[in-house]
Amino acid sequence: MNWVIVRGAGDIATGTILRLKRCGFSVAALESPRPTTIRRNVAFSQAVYTGEAAVEDVTARLVSSLPEQETDFVPLLIDPACEILKSVHPAALVDAILAKKNLGTSLDMAPATVGLGPGFTAGQDVRAVVETKRGHTLGRVIWDGAAIPNTGIPGVVGGVGKERVIHAPVGGALHILRDIGSKVEKGEPIALIDGVSVCAAIPGLVRGMLPEGFPVTAGLKMADVDPRLDTDWHTVSDKALAVAGGVVEALMKMGVRP
Repeated sequence: MNWVIVRGAGDIATGTILRLKRCGFSVAALESPRPTTIRRNVAFSQAVYTGEAAVEDVTARLVSSLPEQETDFVPLLIDPACEILKSVHPAALVDAILAKKNLGTSLDMAPATVGLGPGFTAGQDVRAVVETKRGHTLGRVIWDGAAIPNTGIPGVVGGVGKERVIHAPVGGALHILRDIGSKVEKGEPIALIDGVSVCAAIPGLVRGMLPEGFPVTAGLKMADVDPRLDTDWHTVSDKALAVAGGVVEALMKMGVRP
């Protein structure tokens, strides 16, 4: 089978996986043993914890090895080091970890390689890079050079930037008070970490939250409040789909077909 391997299965990676699967590609995902995806309801990484995760019309299933024949689900393996490449030679590899740096992806991993966002240089780390920063160039394919450098500041959504992203003030076990889909007010407690309250900095809709009981560390991104109360938190985002379109374009340009 001509596999397209996607490193990462967070919410942006899931948009890419969805589009590839819908286009007829044989796509598989690789994840870490403990994903920290906050928008877990629209991320296949949740399958690491639950064994299976459905996003829109596609399901990912945790497996120990890649199937020999095409399946109606997306196989997901716990394999952060890409050990699968010792036995499987994919047609393409997409690094969608979004770590803001390259965690080991190289040109020789597959005939077609794509990196999402900062940390990759086209022609050096991968053959193509897809821009992930919100704005006019979101989703564009870069064949020479790199994506816009990471600023460390969350993109502006609904007129709000860094205030919408919540980081754990202390380390400990997470207890959710207001889960994904809840409307909250500024200053309202949305979670507890070992008894310490974590409050929303803005009014809006809780769009992301780490799982109940997750052992967070101080400073870890743990939640996201969207100021747009009418946002659709059940489906993959506009950003994820824009990036996914760039990946499909890049693979087709490199001759990868379903």
